[in-house]
Amino acid sequence: MQSGSSPSSAASVPSYTTRAGVDVSEMESKQAEYMRLDRCILVNRKDEAIGSATKQDCHLNTVIRAGKGLHRAFSVFLFNSKGELLLQRRAKEKPTFPLRWTNTCCSHPLYGTPEAEEEGHRGVKRAAIRKLDDELGILGIEESDLHFLTRVHYCGMSDGKWGEHEIDHLMFCQKDVDVKPNPNEIDSIKYVTPDQLREEFKIAGQEPEHLTPWFQMIAEQLLFGWWENGRLAEVIAAGGIGPEEEKKIRELTLADKPDTFIPKDTP
Repeated sequence: MQSGSSPSSAASVPSYTTRAGVDVSEMESKQAEYMRLDRCILVNRKDEAIGSATKQDCHLNTVIRAGKGLHRAFSVFLFNSKGELLLQRRAKEKPTFPLRWTNTCCSHPLYGTPEAEEEGHRGVKRAAIRKLDDELGILGIEESDLHFLTRVHYCGMSDGKWGEHEIDHLMFCQKDVDVKPNPNEIDSIKYVTPDQLREEFKIAGQEPEHLTPWFQMIAEQLLFGWWENGRLAEVIAAGGIGPEEEKKIRELTLADKPDTFIPKDTP
Protein backbone atom coordinates (compact mmCIF):
# COMPACT_ATOMS: atom_id res chain seq x y z
CA MET A 1 0.00 0.00 0.00
CA GLN A 2 1.24 3.49 -0.81
CA SER A 3 2.08 5.94 1.95
CA GLY A 4 -0.89 7.98 3.10
CA SER A 5 -3.42 5.76 1.32
CA SER A 6 -6.70 4.64 2.79
CA PRO A 7 -6.93 0.97 3.80
CA SER A 8 -10.12 0.39 1.85
CA SER A 9 -12.79 1.98 -0.23
CA ALA A 10 -15.54 3.90 1.52
CA ALA A 11 -18.02 1.17 0.60
CA SER A 12 -16.23 -1.41 2.79
CA VAL A 13 -15.95 0.77 5.89
CA PRO A 14 -18.73 0.21 8.46
CA SER A 15 -21.26 3.01 8.76
CA TYR A 16 -20.32 4.50 12.11
CA THR A 17 -19.76 7.99 13.45
CA THR A 18 -17.27 8.69 16.23
CA ARG A 19 -18.84 10.27 19.28
CA ALA A 20 -16.99 11.19 22.44
CA GLY A 21 -17.74 9.18 25.54
CA VAL A 22 -20.11 6.59 24.12
CA ASP A 23 -21.11 3.56 26.15
CA VAL A 24 -19.78 0.15 25.11
CA SER A 25 -23.29 -0.79 23.93
CA GLU A 26 -23.11 2.04 21.37
CA MET A 27 -19.68 1.13 19.98
CA GLU A 28 -18.98 -0.69 16.75
CA SER A 29 -19.50 -4.41 17.44
CA LYS A 30 -15.90 -5.61 17.17
CA GLN A 31 -14.55 -2.80 19.33
CA ALA A 32 -17.29 -3.45 21.88
CA GLU A 33 -16.30 -7.13 21.95
CA TYR A 34 -12.69 -6.19 22.70
CA MET A 35 -13.81 -3.89 25.50
CA ARG A 36 -15.98 -6.55 27.15
CA LEU A 37 -13.83 -9.67 26.67
CA ASP A 38 -10.13 -8.71 26.49
CA ARG A 39 -8.45 -8.89 29.88
CA CYS A 40 -5.52 -6.55 30.45
CA ILE A 41 -2.67 -7.21 32.87
CA LEU A 42 -2.96 -4.87 35.85
CA VAL A 43 0.39 -3.64 37.17
CA ASN A 44 1.80 -1.29 39.79
CA ARG A 45 4.23 1.55 39.13
CA LYS A 46 7.08 -1.01 39.05
CA ASP A 47 5.32 -2.92 36.24
CA GLU A 48 4.73 -5.86 38.59
CA ALA A 49 1.61 -7.83 37.66
CA ILE A 50 -1.06 -7.52 40.35
CA GLY A 51 -4.17 -8.90 38.64
CA SER A 52 -6.40 -8.40 35.63
CA ALA A 53 -9.38 -6.38 34.45
CA THR A 54 -11.40 -6.06 31.28
CA LYS A 55 -10.29 -3.53 28.70
CA GLN A 56 -13.52 -1.67 29.47
CA ASP A 57 -12.75 -1.32 33.18
CA CYS A 58 -9.12 -0.31 32.58
CA HIS A 59 -10.05 2.54 30.28
CA LEU A 60 -12.80 4.28 32.27
CA ASN A 61 -11.75 7.78 33.30
CA THR A 62 -13.38 7.31 36.70
CA VAL A 63 -11.10 4.32 37.31
CA ILE A 64 -8.03 6.12 35.99
CA ARG A 65 -8.57 9.22 38.12
CA ALA A 66 -8.84 6.99 41.19
CA GLY A 67 -5.34 5.67 40.48
CA LYS A 68 -6.64 2.27 39.43
CA GLY A 69 -6.56 0.36 36.18
CA LEU A 70 -2.86 0.87 35.39
CA HIS A 71 -2.05 -1.88 32.89
CA ARG A 72 0.71 -3.20 30.69
CA ALA A 73 0.87 -2.11 27.06
CA PHE A 74 3.32 -2.02 24.17
CA SER A 75 4.22 0.37 21.36
CA VAL A 76 6.00 -0.75 18.19
CA PHE A 77 7.95 1.66 16.02
CA LEU A 78 8.51 -0.03 12.65
CA PHE A 79 11.00 1.46 10.20
CA ASN A 80 11.63 0.51 6.59
CA SER A 81 15.12 -0.02 5.14
CA LYS A 82 15.31 3.71 4.35
CA GLY A 83 14.84 4.52 8.03
CA GLU A 84 11.34 5.94 7.61
CA LEU A 85 8.84 5.34 10.42
CA LEU A 86 5.44 3.80 9.67
CA LEU A 87 2.58 5.78 11.24
CA GLN A 88 -1.07 4.84 11.45
CA ARG A 89 -4.14 7.02 11.84
CA ARG A 90 -6.51 5.27 14.21
CA ALA A 91 -9.93 4.34 12.81
CA LYS A 92 -13.00 6.30 13.76
CA GLU A 93 -14.33 3.13 15.43
CA LYS A 94 -11.61 3.16 18.12
CA PRO A 95 -13.00 3.86 21.61
CA THR A 96 -9.99 5.99 22.61
CA PHE A 97 -8.30 8.68 20.53
CA PRO A 98 -10.06 7.92 17.22
CA LEU A 99 -8.74 9.52 14.01
CA ARG A 100 -5.43 10.50 15.60
CA TRP A 101 -2.01 9.73 14.16
CA THR A 102 0.23 7.49 16.23
CA ASN A 103 3.14 5.06 16.08
CA THR A 104 3.00 1.87 14.01
CA CYS A 105 1.12 -0.31 16.48
CA CYS A 106 0.08 -0.01 20.12
CA SER A 107 -2.07 -2.36 22.20
CA HIS A 108 -2.05 -4.68 25.23
CA PRO A 109 -0.74 -8.15 26.05
CA LEU A 110 -3.58 -10.34 27.27
CA TYR A 111 -3.83 -11.75 30.78
CA GLY A 112 -3.77 -15.54 31.17
CA THR A 113 -2.05 -16.15 27.84
CA PRO A 114 1.59 -16.58 26.72
CA GLU A 115 1.57 -12.80 26.24
CA ALA A 116 1.83 -12.46 30.02
CA GLU A 117 5.32 -14.00 30.07
CA GLU A 118 7.87 -11.48 31.33
CA GLU A 119 11.20 -13.21 30.75
CA GLY A 120 13.05 -11.70 27.81
CA HIS A 121 10.05 -9.43 27.12
CA ARG A 122 8.59 -12.39 25.24
CA GLY A 123 5.01 -11.68 26.26
CA VAL A 124 4.84 -8.14 24.88
CA LYS A 125 6.68 -9.28 21.74
CA ARG A 126 4.08 -12.00 21.16
CA ALA A 127 1.31 -9.45 21.66
CA ALA A 128 3.00 -7.10 19.20
CA ILE A 129 3.25 -9.82 16.55
CA ARG A 130 -0.46 -10.62 17.00
CA LYS A 131 -1.55 -6.99 16.69
CA LEU A 132 0.77 -6.13 13.79
CA ASP A 133 -1.12 -8.83 11.88
CA ASP A 134 -4.55 -7.90 13.26
CA GLU A 135 -4.27 -4.14 12.67
CA LEU A 136 -1.90 -3.85 9.71
CA GLY A 137 -1.88 -7.27 8.07
CA ILE A 138 1.89 -7.41 8.62
CA LEU A 139 3.17 -11.00 8.55
CA GLY A 140 6.59 -12.53 9.00
CA ILE A 141 7.66 -10.61 12.11
CA GLU A 142 9.62 -12.77 14.54
CA GLU A 143 10.35 -12.07 18.20
CA SER A 144 13.99 -11.54 17.19
CA ASP A 145 12.90 -8.69 14.87
CA LEU A 146 11.52 -6.74 17.83
CA HIS A 147 14.12 -4.86 19.88
CA PHE A 148 12.97 -3.89 23.36
CA LEU A 149 14.12 -0.40 24.39
CA THR A 150 12.57 0.73 27.67
CA ARG A 151 9.25 1.39 29.42
CA VAL A 152 7.25 4.57 29.95
CA HIS A 153 4.41 5.31 32.35
CA TYR A 154 1.86 7.75 30.97
CA CYS A 155 -1.76 8.80 31.27
CA GLY A 156 -4.16 10.51 28.87
CA MET A 157 -7.90 11.24 28.78
CA SER A 158 -9.54 10.71 25.40
CA ASP A 159 -12.95 12.20 26.21
CA GLY A 160 -15.42 12.46 29.08
CA LYS A 161 -15.65 8.70 29.59
CA TRP A 162 -12.55 6.89 28.27
CA GLY A 163 -8.81 7.26 28.62
CA GLU A 164 -5.45 5.49 28.86
CA HIS A 165 -3.20 4.76 31.84
CA GLU A 166 -0.40 2.40 30.92
CA ILE A 167 3.13 1.21 31.43
CA ASP A 168 4.12 1.04 27.80
CA HIS A 169 6.88 -1.30 26.58
CA LEU A 170 8.64 0.34 23.63
CA MET A 171 10.07 -1.72 20.77
CA PHE A 172 11.86 -0.93 17.51
CA CYS A 173 11.66 -3.05 14.37
CA GLN A 174 13.35 -2.38 11.03
CA LYS A 175 12.00 -4.41 8.17
CA ASP A 176 10.44 -3.86 4.75
CA VAL A 177 6.90 -5.23 5.01
CA ASP A 178 3.66 -5.47 3.07
CA VAL A 179 0.91 -3.53 4.82
CA LYS A 180 -2.78 -4.38 4.53
CA PRO A 181 -4.57 -2.26 7.15
CA ASN A 182 -7.71 -3.49 8.87
CA PRO A 183 -10.31 -0.71 8.33
CA ASN A 184 -11.87 -1.48 11.71
CA GLU A 185 -8.58 -0.47 13.33
CA ILE A 186 -6.86 1.94 10.95
CA ASP A 187 -8.04 4.88 8.86
CA SER A 188 -4.79 5.42 6.92
CA ILE A 189 -1.02 4.97 7.05
CA LYS A 190 2.14 6.74 5.94
CA TYR A 191 5.91 6.56 6.30
CA VAL A 192 7.72 9.65 7.62
CA THR A 193 11.26 10.93 8.04
CA PRO A 194 12.27 12.74 11.25
CA ASP A 195 11.72 16.11 9.57
CA GLN A 196 8.32 15.06 8.30
CA LEU A 197 7.35 13.95 11.82
CA ARG A 198 8.35 17.38 13.12
CA GLU A 199 5.85 18.84 10.64
CA GLU A 200 3.18 16.65 12.27
CA PHE A 201 4.02 18.29 15.60
CA LYS A 202 3.45 21.70 14.04
CA ILE A 203 0.00 20.57 12.95
CA ALA A 204 -0.66 19.22 16.45
CA GLY A 205 0.19 22.67 17.82
CA GLN A 206 -2.81 24.01 15.92
CA GLU A 207 -4.98 20.90 16.14
CA PRO A 208 -4.70 19.28 19.61
CA GLU A 209 -6.45 16.10 18.47
CA HIS A 210 -3.98 15.40 15.66
CA LEU A 211 -1.69 12.99 17.59
CA THR A 212 -2.19 10.49 20.40
CA PRO A 213 -0.73 11.70 23.70
CA TRP A 214 1.58 8.70 24.22
CA PHE A 215 3.07 9.08 20.76
CA GLN A 216 3.56 12.80 21.23
CA MET A 217 5.27 12.25 24.59
CA ILE A 218 7.53 9.45 23.36
CA ALA A 219 8.45 11.19 20.12
CA GLU A 220 9.14 14.61 21.62
CA GLN A 221 11.06 13.34 24.64
CA LEU A 222 12.78 10.13 23.47
CA LEU A 223 12.31 8.99 19.87
CA PHE A 224 14.48 11.41 17.91
CA GLY A 225 17.51 10.58 20.06
CA TRP A 226 17.19 6.92 19.08
CA TRP A 227 16.40 7.58 15.42
CA GLU A 228 18.49 10.40 13.94
CA ASN A 229 22.17 10.79 13.08
CA GLY A 230 22.82 7.09 12.58
CA ARG A 231 21.37 6.07 15.94
CA LEU A 232 18.65 3.87 14.42
CA ALA A 233 21.25 1.57 12.84
CA GLU A 234 23.16 1.44 16.14
CA VAL A 235 20.04 0.58 18.14
CA ILE A 236 19.00 -2.18 15.70
CA ALA A 237 22.53 -3.63 15.59
CA ALA A 238 22.75 -3.62 19.39
CA GLY A 239 19.26 -5.07 19.81
CA GLY A 240 18.19 -2.17 22.03
CA ILE A 241 19.66 0.69 24.05
CA GLY A 242 21.28 -1.29 26.85
CA PRO A 243 20.33 -3.34 29.92
CA GLU A 244 20.19 -0.35 32.25
CA GLU A 245 17.68 1.40 30.00
CA GLU A 246 15.60 -1.78 29.85
CA LYS A 247 15.15 -1.61 33.61
CA LYS A 248 13.92 1.98 33.65
CA ILE A 249 10.33 3.17 33.75
CA ARG A 250 10.10 6.83 32.77
CA GLU A 251 7.07 8.87 33.77
CA LEU A 252 6.07 11.04 30.81
CA THR A 253 3.58 13.91 30.67
CA LEU A 254 2.73 16.82 28.40
CA ALA A 255 3.30 20.01 30.40
CA ASP A 256 0.47 21.91 28.72
CA LYS A 257 -2.07 19.09 29.19
CA PRO A 258 -3.04 18.45 32.84
CA ASP A 259 -5.04 15.37 31.86
CA THR A 260 -1.74 13.61 31.08
CA PHE A 261 -0.51 13.87 34.68
CA ILE A 262 -0.05 10.55 36.51
CA PRO A 263 -2.83 10.05 39.14
CA LYS A 264 -1.18 10.49 42.57
CA ASP A 265 -3.02 7.50 44.07
CA THR A 266 -1.55 5.03 41.58
CA PRO A 267 0.06 2.16 43.57
